[in-house]
Formats: sequence, structure tokens, C-alpha cells
Amino acid sequence: MQSPMRSASPQGPETGLVAIVAIGLATLLLLAQALFIVPAGEVAVITTLGKVSGLPRQPGLNIKLPLVQQAWPFSIRTQVRPEDFATLTKDLQVIQATATVKYALRADEAGRVYSTIASNDRDVYPRIIQPSLLKALKSVFSQYELVTIASEWNDISSLVERTVAEELDKFDYVEVRGLDLTGLEIAEEYRAAIEQKQIAEQQLLRAQTEVKIAEQEALRYDTLNKSLDDQVLYKLFLDKWDGVTQVVPGLPGSGGAGTPPVIVGRR
Repeated sequence: MQSPMRSASPQGPETGLVAIVAIGLATLLLLAQALFIVPAGEVAVITTLGKVSGLPRQPGLNIKLPLVQQAWPFSIRTQVRPEDFATLTKDLQVIQATATVKYALRADEAGRVYSTIASNDRDVYPRIIQPSLLKALKSVFSQYELVTIASEWNDISSLVERTVAEELDKFDYVEVRGLDLTGLEIAEEYRAAIEQKQIAEQQLLRAQTEVKIAEQEALRYDTLNKSLDDQVLYKLFLDKWDGVTQVVPGLPGSGGAGTPPVIVGRR
């Protein structure tokens, strides 16, 4: 009697090779998900299932949990943004200018920025910098009249920079590294009035300087006259006398103003 033949399942070397390739591809995929590079000038905020985890990652090669964690890059380089604005002065005049602000996101605050304000770099300026900048501009310019703003433009620019920095320091998100005000535009009729005031102020300053100089000269001559008594004048006379010209000098200490020297003449 013949025993029935059993059908063997095909398990050749090809099956093992396919499994190895599959495992290798899966490993490479996991490594690609786990490893990432943070470029210079940036930090990366790591989120685990949508929640910020730990401190921002620094530039270089970093690792995260595949499929569970994500990296969100934020630039910490100095950013330069011009802002055209219009505002009212203390005397209710409209001025227009451009404020160019230089700022940088604080590296250690990137996680808090992501959690509360912005999920990417594009939102940092409109949501953090711009509101504080416009608030500071309106606050400063509303304290001065148009003539003062035009004549003290550099000082006011420095004041705006300090005000913006103080406003942003309340939250510690960014660091203000500079601010320039340029392109001041005012109505033409006010420009002529400003120029006339500046000329008048210069003329007044010149006149005050001349008065001070005259007062100092008068004081110097008055001091000199008080110090020249009869004995000093007599000594000066003797120092200048040539020893030949015959004179009859007045004697010092004879009372009153004394008798002046009388030049007799040469023999």
C-alpha cells in the first residue's frame, strides 16, 4: 500500500530575502522620521502629540520619537522689517513716516511662543512685534507738537526705540536690536512754519551767546580796573619808563586818585 504524498509549502531563500528588505526599509523609514537637522540660526520646538516637550532644540543633528513627535523650526536671526505708519501729534497734525525695526526671537522663548501666539515664523511679526511697535509710535508722537517732532527727530527716534523695547520686555518673547525712523512727511504749509521757527531759534541762540560774551568781557575789565590801584599803576609806570624821559610822577598814597605823572620831555 502506498502512503499519500504531502504537498510541501514553497519556502525558498527568496522569502527570507524579501523579509530582510522589508525590515531594512522599515528601519530606514523610522530613522528618517527620528533624525532631523536644525540649521544654524534656528531652533526647533518639539511637540509630543501636539504638546510642547522640553526646551527648544539647538542647531545640529537631533533626534525625536517617530510618528509621535514633530519639530517646528523658528529663526533666531536678526530680522529687519519696515513699517509704514501714520499717527497724530499733540496738536492733532497727521504725520507719516517709516519705522524700520530690527529684532530677534529669544531662543529659550520659542516654545512659549509656539504654545501661546504663533506656530511659525510668519506669525511672529504681525502678532508680537507690529502691535507693540504701533502702540509705541502713537504713544510717543501724541506727546509732542509737530514743530518739536520735526526739529528733534533723532531724539524722538531713540525714545520710540526704548518704548518699543520696554513694551516687548513685558513678555520676554523677542529682543529689539534697533529702530530707525525715516521718511517723515508733513503738510507743506507746516513745513514753512517749522523752518521759520528754527531760524528764529538760531538767531535767538546767537544773540544770547553774544550777550554772554559781552557780559564776560565787561566782568573781566571791571575786575582788572578794581585791581589797578595807585601803587600798581606806579609800578607799571616805572617798568615802562625808559630812564631818559623826564617826568614828575605823582606820589602814591597821597589820597584821592593821586597825582598822575607829568611828562616833561627829553633834554
